[in-house]
Amino acid sequence: MDVNELCDSLVTWLKEYTQKVGALGAVFGMSGGIDSAVVSVLCKRAFGENALGLIMPCYSDKNDEMDAKLTADKFDIKYQTIILDDVYDEFLKVMDKSENQMAKANIKPRLRMIALYYYAALNHYLVVGSENKSEITVGYFTKYGDGGADLWPIGNLVKGQVKKLAAYLDIPQKIIDKVPTAGLWSGQSDEKEMGITYNELDRYILTGETANPEIRDRIRALYIKSEHKRRLAKIPEFKLD
Repeated sequence: MDVNELCDSLVTWLKEYTQKVGALGAVFGMSGGIDSAVVSVLCKRAFGENALGLIMPCYSDKNDEMDAKLTADKFDIKYQTIILDDVYDEFLKVMDKSENQMAKANIKPRLRMIALYYYAALNHYLVVGSENKSEITVGYFTKYGDGGADLWPIGNLVKGQVKKLAAYLDIPQKIIDKVPTAGLWSGQSDEKEMGITYNELDRYILTGETANPEIRDRIRALYIKSEHKRRLAKIPEFKLD
């Protein structure tokens, strides 16, 4: 992978598509993780002052907010911090009471996406997401949450390739080395939740091979289960007379 050429191609792609649809720039979430850091820098290169990052803590780890600001400050990315704790609490007050951890956790990325589209509407921007090919393949994203963006510039890159791009862009090493997490709850991690490592997942996506048949079966099962996340709402296949 020629990382320099890849970077230039992604920046050009962002510019050309945004111009094509008549938008003026991009808004994106800054979570403090590697994927959002890479997307933030790509957007800054593509849109300059018309790139806006939103840092949106929602009962989040304070270190993630600090890492997001570290990226913003290093690359002079314009950003706003929107604390969603109270919004999350108010939402839960009017909903049926439940102890379903996942149902409540998925509210957080959906609230963030509401905020992103609000600012997109205010500025006539597109919402740029940070899903990578590894996550997309197994559906490791929240439907209509972080999966609701207009553009996924790193959607063709597996996690290992994103790391190479991050190193080329000079993303802070502490962010590159962080344990990947969606930040849905304390102690949560991508690999623990998926039941496979990114190295195992990347290898299967790129080569179709795994070291263990159980890993292959796990990936295939996740792919099938999450198929509905990768398409628009399904409509009946039959036609009315």
